[in-house]
Amino acid sequence: VRHEAERLEQEARGRLERQKIEDETAAEEVRRTLLETRVQLAALESTGQATAEAQSRADAARIEGQSAVELAKLHAEAGEIDADAELERLRKAREAELEFMRQKDSLKIAQLNEEMKIEVTRFTSMVSAIGPDNLRQIAKAGPEHNLRMLSALGLQSTLITDGTTPVNLLSTAHGLIGQLTRQSGETDKEDHRSRALSDDGASA
Repeated sequence: VRHEAERLEQEARGRLERQKIEDETAAEEVRRTLLETRVQLAALESTGQATAEAQSRADAARIEGQSAVELAKLHAEAGEIDADAELERLRKAREAELEFMRQKDSLKIAQLNEEMKIEVTRFTSMVSAIGPDNLRQIAKAGPEHNLRMLSALGLQSTLITDGTTPVNLLSTAHGLIGQLTRQSGETDKEDHRSRALSDDGASA
């Protein structure tokens, strides 16, 4: 849109310049004709022809010349009006484009802010699910042990540190909660099996 606006602006200015040149050429032709008429009138007067006829022709030529000049001015003013109208249209088009871009950027910023809030909420939920004791153990453990612990928890991104060792903690809350749920279910199954074996031993 910006390139098209610049092109139309240049074309409008070009038309205005051409019109001015044409009007100036017409006015120059009228002045030349008037000068020739005056020379002819002077020659006629010098040869003794009627002064009244010469004056009449001179007046007619003067009136015609003035009319041509006025007409050229009107053409020039009309050209300027057209050019101004075109420039105003292009200006409004550029303003509309800029306003569209501003609104688009505002929507993008709002979307990014909303995504950031979602990530913060998800992270807070994960930290709460892991618990402070597990976080302390992760921060104190070595890199290899950290990797195994985080792999078991389904975590992938670096978040907590003890000041020297980064610890991978940030992942999806779904993976974290699912892993903890599976671990909790396996613990319940082990408890059930242990109680069943104890009951069988007591019966024997």
